[in-house]
Amino acid sequence: MLSLHLFSAIMFVDVAFPISSYRQFTYRVPKEFIDQIRVGTRVKAPLGKRMVTGIVVARFTKSDYRGEHRNIKQLVDPQPVMDKKLWDLAQWMSSYYYTPLGQVVKTVLPAKLSAKYSPPITSLVTFKSFGKDYERLQKRAPAQTRVLQYLSTQDGAVQVSALKHLVSGPNMICKSLFDKGLVDLDEQINLPDVTGFTFSKIYKKIVFTAEQRIVLDELSQKLNSGKFSPTLLHGVTSSGKTEIYIEIVRQALAMDKAAILLLPEISLTPQIAGRFRAVFGDQVALWHSRLSHSARAWIWKQVCTGNINVIIGARSAVFAPLKNLGIIIIDEEQEYSFKQESPAPRYHARDIALMRGTLHNALVIMSSATPSLESYYNHVKGKYIYLRLNERYGSVPYPRVHVVDMIKEQEETGKFQQVISSMLMKKMENRFAKSEQVILLQNRRGFAPILRCGDCGSVETCTQCEVALTYHSYERVLKCHFCGYKTGKIAIACRQCASINMKLLGTGTQKVEDIIHGLFPNVKTARIDFDTARNTVAMTKTLEKFANGEVDVLIGTQMVAKGLDFDNATLVGIVNGDTGLFLPDFRSGEKVFQLIYQAAGRSGRKKPGEVVIQTYNPDNPVLKHAAKLDQKTYYNIALSERQELNYTPFAWMIRIEVEGIKKDHVNTYTDKIRKNLRSPAKGIEILGPANCYRERLRGKYRMHIILKSDKKYDTNGKKLHSFLQKRFSAGLLDKLPSSIKAFVDVNPISVL
Repeated sequence: MLSLHLFSAIMFVDVAFPISSYRQFTYRVPKEFIDQIRVGTRVKAPLGKRMVTGIVVARFTKSDYRGEHRNIKQLVDPQPVMDKKLWDLAQWMSSYYYTPLGQVVKTVLPAKLSAKYSPPITSLVTFKSFGKDYERLQKRAPAQTRVLQYLSTQDGAVQVSALKHLVSGPNMICKSLFDKGLVDLDEQINLPDVTGFTFSKIYKKIVFTAEQRIVLDELSQKLNSGKFSPTLLHGVTSSGKTEIYIEIVRQALAMDKAAILLLPEISLTPQIAGRFRAVFGDQVALWHSRLSHSARAWIWKQVCTGNINVIIGARSAVFAPLKNLGIIIIDEEQEYSFKQESPAPRYHARDIALMRGTLHNALVIMSSATPSLESYYNHVKGKYIYLRLNERYGSVPYPRVHVVDMIKEQEETGKFQQVISSMLMKKMENRFAKSEQVILLQNRRGFAPILRCGDCGSVETCTQCEVALTYHSYERVLKCHFCGYKTGKIAIACRQCASINMKLLGTGTQKVEDIIHGLFPNVKTARIDFDTARNTVAMTKTLEKFANGEVDVLIGTQMVAKGLDFDNATLVGIVNGDTGLFLPDFRSGEKVFQLIYQAAGRSGRKKPGEVVIQTYNPDNPVLKHAAKLDQKTYYNIALSERQELNYTPFAWMIRIEVEGIKKDHVNTYTDKIRKNLRSPAKGIEILGPANCYRERLRGKYRMHIILKSDKKYDTNGKKLHSFLQKRFSAGLLDKLPSSIKAFVDVNPISVL
């Protein structure tokens, strides 16, 4: 019996750490942890000379390792924080995205979050009386007397820690006074403040249209079926998709099921959160990277314990450990911010949502006025359930769209480098006269994207990235929007020819704001771009002010182009519709079309609206069809182009990017990787190696290789994955020096 007991008390576990190695490490489990430790439990264990958080991936009673086993030192959580379905998802991600399991787990379960988290507690003390023996207290305990006298002058409770200016040990002093019956002691839990990230509760009385009812009935059937149901909800702007989200989530909660709503931009979360909180109260929580650590820890614990059943957030919210997940909604599913570019795993939240929906038998709603070509194509092929909302809510007409040819405008006015056309200026004057609001989209931040010598043409570029530096007028510096480098001062003379004929070219949001101030000095403006959005609380207040009519013109990048709902915004001006149109990327046209279409949808949501698109290329098919809001024709054109080039959605794609400090080393090792990709199977095409469009970023040279697998020969992508997996097994990326890094990007959203 003794030997059996000893045998059962011996346990070993394999632990995966968040490192760039596929290797797992075996540890011995101390007796006190044996009954608690499970697969999915986070632990702290020695790795080299460090103590590192990892996750248990296997446990067993015998180990083949003959050396000395190191011990697990600590349990991070009192129980496994990953249920089987979330664990299965992590394993799938590791395989699909060619990423070590430990790194995947670090993404799914942020290391600093723990189910053990408790918010800080503040001790409070309140004066009661001086008592009968106050004179004796004065003689024998002067420190207690000082505290008691101070408290007697205060109105209500005082934090014990605030008494340090009176005595060195306020906790002991207050405890002594409490024992004498002279004060009351209490404790207050300091819950983190998340109110700055959401609008005040927004109440709306909704009467569903017949079209909305049809969509809701279909979604209800899919939700009640308890089966995985991938659904594309294609609704025009202002068709009432948010109201449908609220109602279907209400039904899910009535079935004791949880819900996740994914949004592409943090700027969208406050307004929608305000709507959801008005309906569901404290069952709703926001989740995104701008939350404080204490707020994230508190929310995560509440999710783990089942106190929160609805999560609204950016892409990482797709991993929320909700119990009995029944529905996932991806709003603006076409948005590229759902893709994690770095670090690994380079996942797409839409793909994760679909896989998680499969594991949970959940309803997954991909919603947009401008679906991605991939989702649109999957609907055409019958892979997704397709639901359509053709009408704007309340029968408000589509905005009237005007296209301004800026070349003709300059010829007629004689004003070159004109930013605001005469048409847009007159339309704005009319809106201000009616006390209506204007949204201006310029998808470039800063003041001017280029500082160029007027004599030799030399452009001021980043020393680390070799891209043009952008001038920011408020700080009076040149900035790199890739690595963050900024100059201490602006060069007065050209570095190449010493000419002082330096010119700021192009237009950013700061310049647009300055021009509007000059044209309309009495108009109140606000700007939302990456520079202002870093302070999420300030951004939320800006949006709320615009919603309340305290701001007349909202100027911004793509952050203002989608998902926002402002009743009094009746004019949208697109300052430069050509931005991004000619980038050498297979998605550039699709992105511009979607941005213009979405921006136009912000206009006239309650009153008749207008849109002015300024362009130097009015005959470009992307702009022509965007101006007509003719989505079907453009999508057919774009799909034909993709099919001809055998790009997604007609092929599976994987991109291998190689970077390093020395250009010749990058060339050498990229060539070696390409040689190891020889003999692909039928239907697999390999492009490159070639220099990336932005050849040097953050001090490193970049090259890439693109693999494509025709879906005619590879219906589910397994052939391409299998081909690459075999090359990995054969050492595809082995023996790279530390100065060279190689990244694998499955389903890339860009080849720039």
